[in-house]
Amino acid sequence: MPEPESSSPLQTVDRALQVLLSYSETRTEWGVFELAEEFGLTKSTSQRLLAALAAQGFLAADPYTRRYRLGPAMWRMAALWERGGGLARLAEQVLADLAATTGRTASFTVPDGFHVRCIAAVDGEHGPVRSHPLVGDLYPAHAGATSRAYFAFLDPLERRNMLTGRPFARYTELTEVDESGLDRLFDEAYRTGWAWSDGEYDSTTRAISAPVLIGSAPVGSISVVEPKVFEYDDDLRDQVPALLDAAAALASLLHRPPSPAQRDWRRGRSRHARPEPRS
Repeated sequence: MPEPESSSPLQTVDRALQVLLSYSETRTEWGVFELAEEFGLTKSTSQRLLAALAAQGFLAADPYTRRYRLGPAMWRMAALWERGGGLARLAEQVLADLAATTGRTASFTVPDGFHVRCIAAVDGEHGPVRSHPLVGDLYPAHAGATSRAYFAFLDPLERRNMLTGRPFARYTELTEVDESGLDRLFDEAYRTGWAWSDGEYDSTTRAISAPVLIGSAPVGSISVVEPKVFEYDDDLRDQVPALLDAAAALASLLHRPPSPAQRDWRRGRSRHARPEPRS
């Protein structure tokens, strides 16, 4: 049965926030009846929630379909967050711990077309891996663990459409430039959950990388990088467990699912739960 009409101000705020958080790439709009059914609300409560959010600009109502999409206030909030450091500052919390644990440079990259772009990096105890800052560097999809850890977890058809027929530059003698060879590397990274490279993009460095996943979708990659000139007491691949823990920690910061208490007022299991990883 739908909930009673009366609710506390705190509960109303929580519900409004959960409505905003329910929007996703696959859920881009809500109708009044849909929202009421999904969240176990009365029609009047659903209408008031959507109308109140639209009045403040967080949602925008289509005058013809009477369905609600995200509104301009969301863009303003996102812009303010980015100007304050945004995703980079959030990632730095995790990267600092990873760099301290491994003694090596840790970085976080996000997709940028055919590349991934470094937006945050924290040096390990032995200093930077290059003479210039890593932040801002672009890494091509076909060369190196940093990009492979992202592209390997894209839908295979999406990745194929992106890469097929594209010329691949050879950065070192170890760079793979054959499409079938690249597919094998992507498949291996997907199967193991992380990627490894030793001089295939930069001949002076090694790296291990893992995807940062929201559900089964990659939003970027996190890496641990070491210069070959320094002799470490351990093999870089021994740090894979710490890398995977860091990727999970960053994913958790980027996406906080509702707590059991917050889900209580929703009726049954959400139809918009995270998708299962592909087999």
